[in-house]
Amino acid sequence: MKTNLKAGAQTAITFARFMRSLGAENSRRSLAGLAVAFLILGAWAVWFFYARVTLYEVTTEARLEAEREGYAVESSAAGRVVSTGLKLGQEIKEGDVLLQLDTDEQQHRLDESRARLGSLAPQIEALAHEVAGEKQAIEDARQANRVALEEARARIAEGEAGAQYSEEEARRLEGLLKQGVIADLEVLRVKAEARSRRAGVEGLQQNAAKLEREQRTQETERRIRIDKLLRETTELEGQRATTAATIERLQNEIERRTIRAPASGQLGEVTTSKMGAVVREGDKLGTILPPGELRIIAEFPPSALGRVRNGQGARLRLTGFPWTQYGSIAAIVTKVASEVRNDKIRVELAVRNDPASVIPVQHGLPGTVEIEVEQVTPATLLLRTVKILSHPAKEIGR
Repeated sequence: MKTNLKAGAQTAITFARFMRSLGAENSRRSLAGLAVAFLILGAWAVWFFYARVTLYEVTTEARLEAEREGYAVESSAAGRVVSTGLKLGQEIKEGDVLLQLDTDEQQHRLDESRARLGSLAPQIEALAHEVAGEKQAIEDARQANRVALEEARARIAEGEAGAQYSEEEARRLEGLLKQGVIADLEVLRVKAEARSRRAGVEGLQQNAAKLEREQRTQETERRIRIDKLLRETTELEGQRATTAATIERLQNEIERRTIRAPASGQLGEVTTSKMGAVVREGDKLGTILPPGELRIIAEFPPSALGRVRNGQGARLRLTGFPWTQYGSIAAIVTKVASEVRNDKIRVELAVRNDPASVIPVQHGLPGTVEIEVEQVTPATLLLRTVKILSHPAKEIGR
């Protein structure tokens, strides 16, 4: 029995020791758990009050555009397309032929006008020769008539001298007849000779006057002929000027039907203008993008006004290129509109080129833009959320 008592006492002692040991272990575990809990709570508090959370303004209305405005290619005339070099993405130089319209009618009229112009020159030249000939004939006739008139005047002067001599002799013989010195027959003879010479002088004077009249008549007729030739020349000159103007107009019209590139660059937009298609004057055929850097044009809601500012960093994720595979394009805000138009705020961003990027950056690619507008602590973010939840109507109105 004593043995049993000793054994029971030993067991009780062992059990008491075990329970004390177990209590001490639980106490140590509780202290460790509390320490870990306080450590986690402290870390969370540090994160909650000191960590920085980046806030973004996001829009899906964004696209890449060339910094310089593109040049619109428009049809300068109406007509049927006979050839086209409009290919999307094609590199072109200023003056390159992009599209050719039908010019058969204009070319036919141009050939006719050139033929008409070619026939006018010989006619005008022939008339000029005729005018020169008529003027020379007038001058020659004047020279000849001048000589003839001088000869006639000389004969008149000679006849006048003879007539005066005969008349004077007749008067002298009449005096002698009265004195009875000579016979009547001699006086009659001298008087008849004087009258004959006077008649000859008058005839010469009439011939000289007739010669002068004929000279004036011939010169007048020639001058009328010259005036007629000059009028014909003026008409032909007018026709030549009109035809030359018609040729120039047709050449310009043909040139207008040759659509050329207004600037060097790349065709970023092309309309359907196949051979045989009919275009109207002013129709847009495409857009030429000049060489230069690309920019991002984004449209944000009015709530972004004041939050988006110049110098803020951003990223563009292109719609057609998954960002998990291709990544995104880094950018920086350069311009922010100060007015709301069509319930949107226009924002321009400069692209930060990355040589290692595999994204085929080009004009017109759409995507999503994320702009880093602010960095706040989680506590501030929580307070803002609570404020919005406590005053939802006011915040929505804002």
